[in-house]
Amino acid sequence: MNDTLTMQSLFTRGNLRQLAAPLLIVMILSMMVLPLPPFLLDVFFTFNIAVSIMVMLVAMYTLKPLDFSVFPTILLVTTLLRLSLNVASTRVVLLEGHTGPDAAGKVIEAFGHFLVGGNYAVGLVVFVILVVINFVVITKGAGRIAEVSARFTLDAMPGKQMAIDADLNAGLIGEDDARKRRLEIAQEADFFGSMDGASKFVRGDAVAGILILFINIIGGLIVGILQHDMEIATAAKNYTLLTIGDGLVAQIPALIISTAAGLVVSRVTTNEDVGQQLAGQMFGNPMVLLLTAFILGVLGMIPGMPNLVFLLLAAAIGWLGWWTMRRHASPKAQEASPAAQAEPQESLDASWADVAPVDVLGVEVGYRLIPLVDKGQDGDLLKRIRGLRKKFAQEVGFLAAPVHIRDNLELKPNGYRITLKGVEIGAGESFPGMQLAINPGRVAGPLAGNPTKDPAFGLPAVWIESNFREQAHALGYTVVDAGTVVATHLNHVILSHAAELLGRQETQSLLDHIAKDAPKLIEDLVPKQISLSVVQRVLQNLLEEGVNIRDMRSIIETLAEHAARTQDPLELTTQVRIALGRSIVQQLFPGSADLSVMAIDPTLERMLGQAVQGTGDASGIEPGLADTLMRETAAAAQRQEEAGLPAVLLVPGHLRWLLTRFLRRAVPQLRVIANAEVPDSRTIRVTAIIGAKS
Repeated sequence: MNDTLTMQSLFTRGNLRQLAAPLLIVMILSMMVLPLPPFLLDVFFTFNIAVSIMVMLVAMYTLKPLDFSVFPTILLVTTLLRLSLNVASTRVVLLEGHTGPDAAGKVIEAFGHFLVGGNYAVGLVVFVILVVINFVVITKGAGRIAEVSARFTLDAMPGKQMAIDADLNAGLIGEDDARKRRLEIAQEADFFGSMDGASKFVRGDAVAGILILFINIIGGLIVGILQHDMEIATAAKNYTLLTIGDGLVAQIPALIISTAAGLVVSRVTTNEDVGQQLAGQMFGNPMVLLLTAFILGVLGMIPGMPNLVFLLLAAAIGWLGWWTMRRHASPKAQEASPAAQAEPQESLDASWADVAPVDVLGVEVGYRLIPLVDKGQDGDLLKRIRGLRKKFAQEVGFLAAPVHIRDNLELKPNGYRITLKGVEIGAGESFPGMQLAINPGRVAGPLAGNPTKDPAFGLPAVWIESNFREQAHALGYTVVDAGTVVATHLNHVILSHAAELLGRQETQSLLDHIAKDAPKLIEDLVPKQISLSVVQRVLQNLLEEGVNIRDMRSIIETLAEHAARTQDPLELTTQVRIALGRSIVQQLFPGSADLSVMAIDPTLERMLGQAVQGTGDASGIEPGLADTLMRETAAAAQRQEEAGLPAVLLVPGHLRWLLTRFLRRAVPQLRVIANAEVPDSRTIRVTAIIGAKS
């Protein structure tokens, strides 16, 4: 019983598919050793022809080379199958060739008599021509293409990997998409490398076919004359025809397989198969067809030419060109006819439908950038923007408004601009088909191209042609395409204006989302203890200073704790920052390293405290003191950045908000934290004291 179950489990559908390849290889190798009757030879020769036709059709209907990634292995198996059949048929030809032309089966007889008319001289010439076509033309060309493709694919791998990493870091793709694209790059390199080596199989098969032909002819003559006492002419006719039939029945499938290999490695990857590409690109232009028909017609009227053939073909191609021209014109007529037949309508009165709301976030593009946002033209900018919103929600803590994209003919053809509530907050130019090489500050040399600046961060950059991408990578430039330029700029702008994107609707949606997990917490706070507008203002204060609001539970709990004492958004923000102190410090100083910060001289602290005591803002600071404070802070922040440290200023809690607002414009990269926000477990190391007398 157990043995029966084991056999049944062994021959399940999945196991049979796993056993198919080993059984096929064993069968092919056994044909070299075991004698086969003529009928089995017919079966296997027919199977070889069928497999070659299937391979060529699959090659024609694939859209990209990786869709047929098993092709190098199929080349090896089919080559081994043909050689095994040559060995098996050679054995039968030499043993039974004296009995007649059908000694090695009906397939070899048909190829030896029907295809070449029973004339072994003609058969020999045809065989040599087929071998030359296969070996010199198709196989050599396909092998060269595969070799060049493999080299360029390997050379381009580092740049493609860096592009994937850049898209991943910018939030344009996720981990799964990045992993899939890296796998495709590795598979593409493996495929063309395998095709480069597999083409040698076909070349060796052609050489083996020639050698087997001459060995069989010489061996057949020796066997027929010496062992079977045949006349030289009879022996030459029998064995030569059998050998040529054997060679042709092997070389024709070899030629088909080689053609399939050429189709796979020579095609350009598109969303169309070979037949669609040929029909669209060769016969899609009616002017080409009509001019060809005209030239053939002129040649057909020259005396001495085969006039009937030329004129018939000219008429056929001319009709095809006329039909193609009508087909191209018909959609335009159909589109125009309703507009032409439509009666003019009276203008309608204005209504509330004419009042269009202002988009919270918008991107306007010039007409040359429309392909970037058009799915019909393989534009992927929309997909990248969706990825940006998702990454923004994960990192910042709320879902920003959708980005509305529209064309604007008033912009430069390659220009774009980013708007926030209808106001431009960013603009730039992008050139589809070109690459932006950004200088991160450590490049090995200049690049030929159009100098510009990275629109997101203002770094020096150069627009270059796509074929200089690898050179730019080698020199140390960061290279991105046109779509990535726009997406990166948009991502930078969204992060910089996160506070303005958090409106009341977004705040309410955020609280509703938190209420799903902690309904009692939200119910007790809003609106019983604090209004929605105060919560919004506190969250905006945090976002303005680059603090994410992902830890909404801590924020809500802190607001609930202090709402009974004060409703002042600034005071509540201070308490929330203290509660988020560990997260704020971790964001600025990852790990457990010391906090290398700047500090203010105690004397200056007292002066600032006295200056703002009455007014509560920076208007009470004496102008000379204000100028000195901004100048020294900017210099100290620059020294911090040159040392590879974040520009962080540590101040007393009552001065933090004042100095944040006062120094923001002079030193945009500065982050001001209060003493109470630093966890007790972190060590503070003061690197510069602002206002100290030297």
